[in-house]
Amino acid sequence: MEKFLKVTNAPITGQLISLNGVKTITTATATATTVVINYFDGTATTVTTAAQVDHDVYTAILDASEQALGTSWQKAFFNINLPKAVTSILNA
Repeated sequence: MEKFLKVTNAPITGQLISLNGVKTITTATATATTVVINYFDGTATTVTTAAQVDHDVYTAILDASEQALGTSWQKAFFNINLPKAVTSILNA
């Protein structure tokens, strides 16, 4: 079952973040500009936004991930509009 977050306010509209094999979702501080999604295979997705306020981007990604994984297997994409302007989403 493949699951993705579809970020509707990313620079490339509708950019996808894989939820398959997620190990951790982290951010350095409550006002950091990045949220990092680490995968079991050693890769990571870094979401860069304007500075967070009280972990708001981290919380939005974490909550959306939980909701997406709880949806039917037939729904591969879960739309999310992050609370801050998205600068980039980098998969490496």
